[in-house]
Amino acid sequence: MIFKQILQGALQLFYPHICQGCGSDLLRPENLLCIRCLSELPHTRFAFFENNPVEKIFIGRLPIAAAHSEFYFTKNELIQTLIHKLKYNGRKDIGICLGEMLGTTLMQSGRFNNLDYLIPLPLFAQKEYERGYNQAEIICRGIQNISNNPILTQNLIRQRPTETQTRKHRTERWQNVDGSFVLKDPSALKNKSILLVDDVLTTGATIEACGRTLQEAEGLRLNIAVIAYASK
Repeated sequence: MIFKQILQGALQLFYPHICQGCGSDLLRPENLLCIRCLSELPHTRFAFFENNPVEKIFIGRLPIAAAHSEFYFTKNELIQTLIHKLKYNGRKDIGICLGEMLGTTLMQSGRFNNLDYLIPLPLFAQKEYERGYNQAEIICRGIQNISNNPILTQNLIRQRPTETQTRKHRTERWQNVDGSFVLKDPSALKNKSILLVDDVLTTGATIEACGRTLQEAEGLRLNIAVIAYASK
């Protein structure tokens, strides 16, 4: 026991475990955030309420059963830092952690308990190859750790690349993603309840285009979950 403590102390000295939010030292290597940063995460609790702000985005645009965002998104704040590290710094562990937080809320709400599949919003194949993974799929793995739902990745595909949505207006965003998704086997999702998962929701154009493609499956029950919601 004493040797183990000495070894852990030496490892912490030369390979410190730091909080991915503020950079302070962490005593437990399995943790990614310190208590202070955990307490500052801007949870929304949308999952517990019908007609929440995320669900209202899709009224008249896309028929959905329920939708949730685990956090509010604010530029230059902690949640943006975490998502950036997941997408561009290879920090899959952050995606798993955020997915587990998301999955816990979904299950606690009681509104997402009868799912058949988790479906990550797909990246174009070349982009996924360059990044090395699809961040939405990593988030799904975290959700799966909580819900035990299978992840479906081979049916819904992104058939063409799209430009970044960041500086586009609402109409331009829709035009940019329209027709970019294909459902290879709609019959496989007949009468299924699925959870479409992505990292950040802004205008909802990408999820709408993806959701419309999924609606090709007869009797599909569409649910949506994202890590963060950037309100306009």
